[in-house]
Amino acid sequence: MSVQPATQSAAVAAPESKRRRRWSPMQRREAIEGILYLSPWIIGFTVFVAGPLIASGYLSLTKYNVLRPPQFIGLNNYIFAFTKDSLFIPSIIRTFYFALLSVPLAMIGSLLIAILLNQKLVATTVWRTFYFLPTLTPLVAAALLWRWMLNPDVGLVNYLLAQIGIQGPGWLASTTWAIPALVLVTLWASVGGSRMIIFLAGLQDVPKEMLEAAEIDGAGTWDKFWNVTLPMITPTIFFNLVLGIIFALRTFEVAFISTAGGPARATWFISLHIYQNAFVSFDMGYASALAWLFFLILFLLTYLQFKFSGRWVFYAGAR
Repeated sequence: MSVQPATQSAAVAAPESKRRRRWSPMQRREAIEGILYLSPWIIGFTVFVAGPLIASGYLSLTKYNVLRPPQFIGLNNYIFAFTKDSLFIPSIIRTFYFALLSVPLAMIGSLLIAILLNQKLVATTVWRTFYFLPTLTPLVAAALLWRWMLNPDVGLVNYLLAQIGIQGPGWLASTTWAIPALVLVTLWASVGGSRMIIFLAGLQDVPKEMLEAAEIDGAGTWDKFWNVTLPMITPTIFFNLVLGIIFALRTFEVAFISTAGGPARATWFISLHIYQNAFVSFDMGYASALAWLFFLILFLLTYLQFKFSGRWVFYAGAR
């Protein structure tokens, strides 16, 4: 007999709890308003990001040339990339070679400029403007400008080198110097840009008390930078490093405008290879497979950076 009241009380409590969990008209209205405010972003993400991702994932498993319906072929596109495509692996190697040259130089250059601008110099604002101006130049215009300046016959760079008795190389016309020339163009266009501003913000966030304490202990300028400033800005370095590697590996415009992948495919990067298959050969299925392989490479590389960042990145709030 004692079990029945407990059962009845539980049965009565259940509807009450459900009633308590119901949203009030005000809460429902706020939820609807929130969804309406987010709807432009949700629609944009679905149409321009999620939708194309899903579509490219499916097309990577098909033979599709735009003119005919996709024909499912499984993993043949991926197998073809590693076994029969003579340009795929070399394009990956050239892309990593470009990143290996450009990322360290860009990081060091941006950090040095940020350190210089962090000093209390005369007309600091003017200097910051001068260093930032090249980044305002559209990359296409910068590539066209530098293609003329690096012309081996009538270019300004080789002319200036000749004035001091140095014979300039072939630059963009040379298979050896083409990638270093592209690195030079990208450094000019980016070293004083957002990366430098992020470094400058990180430097200004270093506690002055720690620098003063190190100076009292007898630390010199180099000792303060190496033992205080550098460890404190390691999160900023890590952030710029991750973005710098991603942007360097997916470089396209400067190579497409300056060399179109030449000479002799010396600057044929993976992005150009994807573009060629997708919008010149119209082999959308194979281009989608190449894009997904490239995405997996970037994902794996970024994952490894985060995995090993704990060994050298110092977070002030971490214990």
